[in-house]
Amino acid sequence: MPETKKSPQRISPKKLSNLKVVVLCIAAATTFWILNALNKDDYNTIVDFPVDIVYDQNQFIAVAGLPKTLEIEISGNGWDLLRKFFNFNNDAYPIEINNPASKNYILTADLKRSLGEFLSPTQLVSVLDDSLKFKIDKIKSIKVKPVLDSNSFSMAKNYRISDQVNFSSETITLRGPSSILDSLDGSFPIRLDETRINKSIDKVITLEVPDSLINLVQIENKDIRIKFDVIAFLEGNKRLKINKVNFPKSVTLDNEVVIMISYLIDGRKVGELKDVEFEAVLDYYKRNKEDSTITVQVKPMPDYLDKVEITPEILKLKYE
Repeated sequence: MPETKKSPQRISPKKLSNLKVVVLCIAAATTFWILNALNKDDYNTIVDFPVDIVYDQNQFIAVAGLPKTLEIEISGNGWDLLRKFFNFNNDAYPIEINNPASKNYILTADLKRSLGEFLSPTQLVSVLDDSLKFKIDKIKSIKVKPVLDSNSFSMAKNYRISDQVNFSSETITLRGPSSILDSLDGSFPIRLDETRINKSIDKVITLEVPDSLINLVQIENKDIRIKFDVIAFLEGNKRLKINKVNFPKSVTLDNEVVIMISYLIDGRKVGELKDVEFEAVLDYYKRNKEDSTITVQVKPMPDYLDKVEITPEILKLKYE
């Protein structure tokens, strides 16, 4: 015989109606119990109660985040405790500090009386935090010297800044927390943001403080002009005339030795270099006796030459 499928069991409408009644009764009883419990007194709980550090913000500034809550134990009516636990319509407890720069904490023991009055009709049982810590500095203004940030620009190959860097103002006025301003050592780096500079610079720069200080330090005059000239150094080389000094007849050099000098020269001094006769001076008295070598000395050596290289720089002496 073919199998017959069993129909799934269904809850009858009468049983479903009875189940709804039971659920509603349980919900009503629970609600009644909760409301009745909240109307009772003498409950205790621990809450993070909001606080507000109050100080003269025209003279002082917080350099770190201020405490926002104070952990306390309170007792009272269930409804009151519930509101304070979830911060429903709770005004923050104001803590006024007259000279916050003189210390970085306040003892909570000094707050108990006024805090207890503020929490009424809830009773303050205890304050669980011993102190509230903060860092608030006195605001001051200082003048600092603008200094070109050497990491903010690059020069083209063989180009240099010719003389000093000139700024439109000799000082910059900063206003902010005393501890931060005192750490600047009297100077303020100016970022040029230029690469491969090969011509004179005349540029107006908008001054900016680092992102970490943007909400703490203010600059009074934010624009400054920077100017400087550049010079090109040219590459050159010469063969040197050898000048042996104090050499005995029994000491010689390799007959094929050629001494060259390579250098960079200030482009403005090229004309002067034409009249200079270089020589490689070899002073026997200044030889290295241990390995019988002598170091080449170039004379004269004008101060407008740079990156001077001598090839070879050390020579081997021959003894007959």
